[in-house]
Amino acid sequence: MTISQQKNAVRGSSTGIPIMALFDLLGRKWNMRIMWELRSQALSFRALQQDCGGLSPSVLNNRIKQLSQANLLVTTSAGYELTGLGLSLMNTLDPLRDWATQWHAKKC
Repeated sequence: MTISQQKNAVRGSSTGIPIMALFDLLGRKWNMRIMWELRSQALSFRALQQDCGGLSPSVLNNRIKQLSQANLLVTTSAGYELTGLGLSLMNTLDPLRDWATQWHAKKC
């Protein structure tokens, strides 16, 4: 199911508003890790699986399908890579990563 198809309830929200649909997609196990590993280079299936700590092929296939349907990931001759939209999302998350680092330092 793509983000645009999630107009009704999504996990954690009965509204289905786009930000909640995005958080639902990104909150699924491995999706953010896959995007993180692809942020700077294309990777083959095997390399992506290895970089993600050896997750099972069936789970990786499922997550690749989800991210592809959401137009965040694409298959190329070089392997899997983020789309322009996927790269834009990762860049948009940079300030949140900085904030999380500061938050983590203060809570520990």
